[in-house]
Amino acid sequence: MAHIALIRPRFVRPAEIVHSLVKGDLSKPLLRRFSTTSPKDKEKHVAIVGGGAAGFYTAARLLAKTSDVTVDIFEQLPTPHGLVRYGVAPDHPEVKNCINKFDEVASNTRVRFFGNVKIGGAPHELSLETLCSLYDGVVLSYGASQDKQLGIPGESGLGKRLGVMSARRFVAWYNGLPEAQDLRLDLESFDKIVIIGHGNVALDCARMLLTDPDVLATTDITAQALDSLRRSKIRHVEMVGRRGPLQVSFTTKELREMTKIPGLQIISDVDFISSECKKESGVSFLAKSRPLKRMMDLLLKHAVPEPSSESVDKGAKSFTLSFLKSPAEVLFDQKWGSSGTVVPQVLRLQKNTLEGPPESAKAQPTDEFVDIPCAMVLRSIGYASTPIEGAPFDPKRKIIPNIAGRVIDHNEDLVPRLYVAGWLKRGPIGVIATTMQDAYRTADAVAIDMGNIEQEDLRCGSRADIDAKFADLGLDKTMVTNNDWKKLEAHEIETGKKNDKPREKVPTVKDMMHIIRN
Repeated sequence: MAHIALIRPRFVRPAEIVHSLVKGDLSKPLLRRFSTTSPKDKEKHVAIVGGGAAGFYTAARLLAKTSDVTVDIFEQLPTPHGLVRYGVAPDHPEVKNCINKFDEVASNTRVRFFGNVKIGGAPHELSLETLCSLYDGVVLSYGASQDKQLGIPGESGLGKRLGVMSARRFVAWYNGLPEAQDLRLDLESFDKIVIIGHGNVALDCARMLLTDPDVLATTDITAQALDSLRRSKIRHVEMVGRRGPLQVSFTTKELREMTKIPGLQIISDVDFISSECKKESGVSFLAKSRPLKRMMDLLLKHAVPEPSSESVDKGAKSFTLSFLKSPAEVLFDQKWGSSGTVVPQVLRLQKNTLEGPPESAKAQPTDEFVDIPCAMVLRSIGYASTPIEGAPFDPKRKIIPNIAGRVIDHNEDLVPRLYVAGWLKRGPIGVIATTMQDAYRTADAVAIDMGNIEQEDLRCGSRADIDAKFADLGLDKTMVTNNDWKKLEAHEIETGKKNDKPREKVPTVKDMMHIIRN
């Protein structure tokens, strides 16, 4: 294949500069965007690995841009919708409205959903090699299922003490992701939790911990999580970031929701925030970002300085937003205060200073440290994708290397008919709308390439041939179809109605399959 080391992803516009992947000829741009087909032409078949937002938006775009392409969406869980189901906070139902679009896609006769199918290299999994042999194109869109580590002493716990827990898994726990239901949490041994990170996921976790469980009871939070939060003794949450207020990643909407929690005191270094905003560099930076300026105004309006120990309302809940601190170590079962009370954990933080302009400020460590007692620590510093056997993977960036959605190998040669979309393509950044636009761009590349595959180069004759292969592999006995999923969903909705909830999620695969098969 041709070498394309000089091409950079940000310069490639698939709708304008298109190359033939089928014959490996990268020198001849195509003269059309999408092809027309004759009635006698066979259908082309595309597999999408990952039933989340990226997968469904890719399928939606392919339906819109082609007339001769069928799509099979594969998901390792019996349930579709990925992070829309398992990552969006229960009290944000409006964010989940995109599910209506996904349902429309799944009901199209050119699309099939195959849940409870794992793609990988294990004996019980469907290999990527097999998929590539059956489908004319394969799109990888399975997202980011791991999270970044802090790399500090005590992070993995000590004995029965939990150490630093993943905010991603905490979110998955209260949203009913089966693999997170065995998560060990400590919500009762002390009244404070510390969250490392200044993003929206961190704020979601803080809000869930501090919101009245009676309010959450009307959402689709799982029954197990709601019961645990009712027993929780957590009254205080501190969210720690290594840089300053102008470098936070959360948005105004999420911050405003914290201000609406009844009786919640928001604590921060008001003088420092004001100083950063009033500096010449801060004024210039905020002038270029009106959303950030509004958020700083909101924070200054509602935040109060750290109260003295004498003036603290022992019964009040508090949310503290801390800056210029980096986690250094987790200590366990430490004596704390004049009374010598033993606390489950103490998070030791190293104080920082900021260097550089606001848009590129870097945290520089000092020799000062501060300790915070807590029940547990949540880590919310970013998600990470994992490799799949048979596809290239960039271990540093944690993505599948690609040019505008077309996968490339480690020599930067295009891998024919293999594509990538979503976080696996660009990294775990952006909101659902960002994922939609990204998936559309990948789908456009797929549609172009499908339009230029010769009939004799098609890999499979029909859906019946694909189904026969799955039957040979025994997958037909374990696969979950869209109709199966709708049966499970109807059960969840009906069960939820009994408790005035939109649905009661089934949190285990075993119970899901029992409902579907019976």
